[in-house]
Amino acid sequence: MMTKKRQTKLVHEGQFVAEVDIELIYTDQEWSPYLSLDDALKLDEVRLALRQGNVVLAAQFGRVYELLPVATTI
Repeated sequence: MMTKKRQTKLVHEGQFVAEVDIELIYTDQEWSPYLSLDDALKLDEVRLALRQGNVVLAAQFGRVYELLPVATTI
């Protein structure tokens, strides 16, 4: 038996984070849940694009956010 569940994964590289929708595949196998090859490659492509600062390419796969440090005083 196999079921699929949609989930949002966060991909963090440097000062950027992307929200990417993927499908987790649940089976009776020991390795469950797992990703399809297409979703795994999509996450890798988003990670590489963010690492290179290519926000436009990363945004084709999901929402991209820029992280800003919060200044703290003690």
